[in-house]
Amino acid sequence: MQSNTQVSVTSAITDWAALSARVLLAALFLWSGYAKLVYLDANVGYMKAYGMPAAEFLIWPALLVELAAGAMLLAGWKTRWAALALVLFTIPATLIFHAYWGVPADQVLNQQIHFVKNFALVGGLLAVIAHGSGRFGLDRAGAIRVEPARRQALA
Repeated sequence: MQSNTQVSVTSAITDWAALSARVLLAALFLWSGYAKLVYLDANVGYMKAYGMPAAEFLIWPALLVELAAGAMLLAGWKTRWAALALVLFTIPATLIFHAYWGVPADQVLNQQIHFVKNFALVGGLLAVIAHGSGRFGLDRAGAIRVEPARRQALA
């Protein structure tokens, strides 16, 4: 049986780990969305180089998903939905832009690194979907305020 101290320490570690995970995952998507906006023409050119049709149009939903879902993930608001949106964005983007099996030999290692990194990101996002925002997210802020009222109502 665990003592209250062990439970408290485990809970604190879990809370801070969830926050850290959200911040670190969000940082990548926020940075990428920002870079798409700031270097719009270069990113459209990159998309065209990979044969993306209507790249001038598709850049906008891509950067909006990264910025909006990244910000939601960072704040811990609608966290599971944000993480799901980023999973659904990251998988096809990875398969299109980091298809290491179809690039010249001198680019294979670089594209393999990006491919595996993106799937590791998907793994982190799936963990967020499974466990939610944690105590330090806006999702939990409402639940924490409601909980004492529920306890009193049930008493």
